[in-house]
Amino acid sequence: MITIIASLVLTNCTNHTQSTKKIFRYNETAGIQSLDPAFAKNQSNMWAIHQLYNTLVQVNDSLHIVPSLAKRWQYSADKRVITFTLHTHIQFHPSQAFVPNTQRLLTAHDVVYSYSRLLSPQVASPGAWLFNGKVDTVAPFTAINDSVFQLKLLQPFQPILGILSTQYCSIVPHEVVEFYGTDFRSHPCGTGPFMLEQWQEGQGLTMIRNPTYYEHDSAGIPLPYLDGIKVSFYDSKAAEFLLFRKNKIDFINDIDASFKDEILTKKGTLKPNWQGTIKVNKHAYLNVEYLGILVDAANPLVKLSPLNITKVRQAVSCGFNKEKLMLYLRNSIGTAATSGMVPMGLPSFNASMVPGYSYNPTKALQLLTQAGYPNGKGLPSIALSTIPAYADLATYIAKELELIGIKVVVDVMQKSLLLEKTSKSQATFFRGSWIADYPDAENYLALCYSKNPAPPNYTRYNNKAYDLLYEQAISETNEQAKYKLYQQMDKIIVQDAPLIPLWYDEAIHLVQPSITGFAPNALNMLELRKCIK
Repeated sequence: MITIIASLVLTNCTNHTQSTKKIFRYNETAGIQSLDPAFAKNQSNMWAIHQLYNTLVQVNDSLHIVPSLAKRWQYSADKRVITFTLHTHIQFHPSQAFVPNTQRLLTAHDVVYSYSRLLSPQVASPGAWLFNGKVDTVAPFTAINDSVFQLKLLQPFQPILGILSTQYCSIVPHEVVEFYGTDFRSHPCGTGPFMLEQWQEGQGLTMIRNPTYYEHDSAGIPLPYLDGIKVSFYDSKAAEFLLFRKNKIDFINDIDASFKDEILTKKGTLKPNWQGTIKVNKHAYLNVEYLGILVDAANPLVKLSPLNITKVRQAVSCGFNKEKLMLYLRNSIGTAATSGMVPMGLPSFNASMVPGYSYNPTKALQLLTQAGYPNGKGLPSIALSTIPAYADLATYIAKELELIGIKVVVDVMQKSLLLEKTSKSQATFFRGSWIADYPDAENYLALCYSKNPAPPNYTRYNNKAYDLLYEQAISETNEQAKYKLYQQMDKIIVQDAPLIPLWYDEAIHLVQPSITGFAPNALNMLELRKCIK
């Protein structure tokens, strides 16, 4: 098997060693399903779409919203209308759909079209939820003229700029979408730093530098610096690692468990024998791994589950050692979650204001006694649903909880089935994760807002006091006041424990020493505009 993979690597990459062009190469084990921003629903799609398109605003390395296609914006007095002034010199990539020319300038009408398309039932974009219940139902998007776009909200919603920075909200030209129809997925046309050259599905994808890209660096040099990007689609992490070791790809996102111990110490540092040959980049990543508990009192499954008792949920929360889990199962990639659901890396995170659960078996036993199950006596077994990739995690938690009398049966199923069961409120106890769509704590706290469906409220949590705080927070214009509201909400989640955070994630990249300017970011977006090879 390794011989075959090695042969493939050498055959596939011969041209790279002969080329003088600066091509950034990476492998995408999950493949790419669509290059249409309306379907930017997973990381593999998002990374490619980010190279091809731009959004009105963008997130910088410090998680602040900064201009992109829009050079400035202003709010109305009631904070329900935002008026954006666009750059007037930005061109879409060339396309035969543009008649009589092959290129044209972006206008505010393209923004109206792109956002309206996202909401269209005919398109059925999984990103429609970003606008649902937030924008005006009559005239949410208006082009005042070619360079001024206006967005109207139902009520003030401060995280809206973060939403506009997501890949779903990339701006597309109507002519190209209508020309290709459903094939727009493989004929993308944006304003981004790179343009699609070729996509052989299941084999490879290449993008080339956009020569008319509008951004420059601080010295006035046009971006991007690279000549192109090449993506391979080996679905084996072993093949990907072999490609990297042979310097046939430039970086790896995350490290597979099968060779994590070969590269990293238990404390997450590079082992001595790898020093100087590769670089390891670790940084905060806005992803929280958690255990979810269905708490809908009207659901018959909940009525039969001991987890419908708050003190049992609290006992579970402090009944297993998260620090040990991080050390032995994660090689210290990430930080044990001993605060609430809002992760490290967001400005509202404050562990002292939101104390969570640390490992405390004595406290867990006290809580079980208070719940009517001394030492777990009489407590029915609990099924923990998870996917194969996290079976070892679930097994570890089950063994830890068994020591205090909580019997957990690990139920491993395919991801599609678990998503279906959680969406239909059929899983009472499950492992989940939440990656931020935009850099605002509201994105995490929305998981417990009762008016939200599943997703994101998979636990069906319903608390009137929590809902009131949530509604106050999304209208609050003062940042510090908003953070305090967020912290109050997070404390309620800790107390009621419908969600039990496991760890605040870190992104880890293996990078070739020759690569510079490959800046990390907390959204783990593949940012290549200033990458140098």
